[in-house]
Amino acid sequence: MEAEQIEIAEFLGRYPPFSFLPEKTLNRVATSVEITYFRQGADVYRFGDEIHDLCVIRSGSIEIYRRNGNLYNRLSVGDVFGQLGLLMKNRIRLPSRALEDSLIYFIPEAVFNELCDNFEEFAYFVEIDDKRKMNKEVQQQREESALSSVKVSSLIVRQPVMISTDASIRQAALKMTHESVSSLLIVNEEAPLEDDGDCRNKLVGILTDRDLRTRVVAQGIDLDQPVSSVMTHSPKTLDKETYVFEAMLTMLRFNLHHLPVVENDEPLGVIAISDIVRYESKNSLFIVGLIHRQHTVEELITVSKDIQSCFVRMVHQESNAHMIGSAMSVIGRSFKQRLLEIAEEKLGPPPVPYCFLALGSMARDEQLLITDQDNALILSNEYDAAKHGEYFEALSEFVSEGLDKCGYPFCTGRIMATNPRWRKTITEWRECFADWIDHPNPDALLHSSVFFDLEGVYGKVEWAEDLYRFIVNRAKNSPKFLASLARNALLRTPPLGFFKEFVMEQDGEHRRTINLKRRGTAPLADLIRVHALAVGSTSRNSIDRLDDVIKAGILPDKRGQELKYAMEYLAMVRIRHQVEDVEESREPDNNIEPDTLSDIERRNLKEAFNVLSNSQRFLKYRYPFS
Repeated sequence: MEAEQIEIAEFLGRYPPFSFLPEKTLNRVATSVEITYFRQGADVYRFGDEIHDLCVIRSGSIEIYRRNGNLYNRLSVGDVFGQLGLLMKNRIRLPSRALEDSLIYFIPEAVFNELCDNFEEFAYFVEIDDKRKMNKEVQQQREESALSSVKVSSLIVRQPVMISTDASIRQAALKMTHESVSSLLIVNEEAPLEDDGDCRNKLVGILTDRDLRTRVVAQGIDLDQPVSSVMTHSPKTLDKETYVFEAMLTMLRFNLHHLPVVENDEPLGVIAISDIVRYESKNSLFIVGLIHRQHTVEELITVSKDIQSCFVRMVHQESNAHMIGSAMSVIGRSFKQRLLEIAEEKLGPPPVPYCFLALGSMARDEQLLITDQDNALILSNEYDAAKHGEYFEALSEFVSEGLDKCGYPFCTGRIMATNPRWRKTITEWRECFADWIDHPNPDALLHSSVFFDLEGVYGKVEWAEDLYRFIVNRAKNSPKFLASLARNALLRTPPLGFFKEFVMEQDGEHRRTINLKRRGTAPLADLIRVHALAVGSTSRNSIDRLDDVIKAGILPDKRGQELKYAMEYLAMVRIRHQVEDVEESREPDNNIEPDTLSDIERRNLKEAFNVLSNSQRFLKYRYPFS
C-alpha cells in the first residue's frame, strides 16, 4: 500500500464502525477510498439525490437536515453518514451540508455491502441509528432481568381459596387447615349484571396465619365470631399484569407476606413472599427484613455494611436501573422507619402525631449508592413548640445521627428534620408551599426541587399524600411558577460541546470526567418534574411521571419515550461506574471518564445527552418566562 492509504487505514481504525474490523480488511477498505473536498456551506447531498458511497468525515464538520429544513444532527471528525440512503434504495432522505471546509472519504457501496455481510458489529452500527442503539441497550437490559419480565400471574400455583364474609372464624381456620394454605381470601358474591351472566366474587378481605395468631388466639376472640371481624379489610392487591419486581417492592414497602392477584377486580390467586424469593436474589428482601429485626443503632450499623454488596449483586444479576433505584430507596426508608421506632422506645410516645418525610431521590425511588439524607417533619396542628419542641428536636437528632452512622451522611444544605425550619405543622407546610409557588424566587425554586419530591415513611403518612396533592393542584394552576421552575431546570446543561464532543472537568481531582448525576440524571429529573406538575401527575418516580406526561399528550411525538430511554441509560451508566468503584476498593462517585468507555458506549452517552439537550430546548418553548 502507498503511504497515503496506510494513513487512511490508520485513521479509519480509530473510529467505529471501522474499529471493529481486522487490520487486513481495513487495509483493503483504504485502497477503495476516494477523497473529496467541500467548502463551507456546500451541499454534500440534497434530498432525493442518488447515493452509492458511505461517507466518513476526515476533517471539518457536516450538518444533517430533515426534509423540512430543521437541523437533525451535527457530525464531526470520524463520524459516518449516508448509510440510511444506501439502505433505502440509494436515495438521500436526510440532506447534508458542510458547516466548515471539510474533507470526506467516500467508500464504495460494494465495499459497504461486503462489510455489512461479513462483520456483524459493522452491520449493527450502520443499520441502527443512535437513538435506536441506545434504546436497544436499555431494552436489552430490561429483557435480561427476570424480575422485570416475569409477571405475577406466572407465580400463581393454585386457584384462590376463598370463603364468604358470613363464615365464622372457626370455619375459616378449618378451611385453611383442610386446604393447607397460609392465607384465605374473604369475598362477597355479587349477582351478575345480566340474567345469563356468572356470579362474581368481590374481594373484601384477607385472613392469614399471622392474623389468626395475633388477632384471634392472642386476644382470646370467640371462634364463632364472623371472620369479617378479624380479617384485613380492603387488602392491597396486584393486577395479574404486574411484574414480579413491582410485587416485591410492594411487599417490602408495606411489610406484607401475602398479596392477592386479581383480574378485573376478581381474585385469581395469592402470591406469598416465598414465591417472590424464587425470582429475587434474596439480598434486598433479606436486608430489609434484617433492618426491622434490629434493636439498637449499633446493630443497624452492622446491617448497613451489607448495602454495597447488595447493590453490586443486583447489578451483576442484570437488574435494571428502576429496580435498583427502587430497592435501594426501600432499604433507605427501612432504616428511617426502624430508627424512628427505636427513638420512640427511647424517648417515649410522641406528644402529638407526626409524619416523617423522605425527600429527593429516596422519595422518587431513584436512590443509588451516593446519597445524603434529605428529610423533614410534618407535625399535628396541635403542636406547641414550648410543650413539644424538645421531644421532636431529640427525635430528629437521634434519627439523623443514626442515618449518618448507617451510611446516609448529613445533608450539607441542612435539609433535615434537625433543622427547626423543616419541622412544621400541616398548616405551616401548606402556607410554606403556597408561598413558594405563588412567589417563586430563587430560594423557593431551589427548595421546590427537593421538597416537591416527598413521601411519608413513618407516622401519619396520609398527611404526606394530602400535602403532595395540595402541591400538585396549586402548581398545576400557576403558569408563573411552572415557567420559573422550567427556567431553573435549565441551569444544569448536558456536557456536550458545539460539535457534540464531551465537555469535561478541566482541573481538580475529577479532571477529564463528567459528573453523571449533576449533568445527566438530575437535570432530567428536574425537567420531568416540571411536565409532571403541569399535567397534575401525583407520581414521584421519574419514569412513572413520564408515563403520566406521555398520556397527557403535551410532548412532541416520541419525545417521551426518548426521555425514558435516556433516563434509564444514564442511570445504568452511573450504576455500573459505582459498582466498578466498589469492586476496585475506591470510594464510589458519580464521575465517569468517557475515555474508558467503548465507542458504542460513548455514542449512546452522547445520544442520551442530546435527548436531554433537545428536551431542555422544548422546556423553554412550553413554559415561556415573561
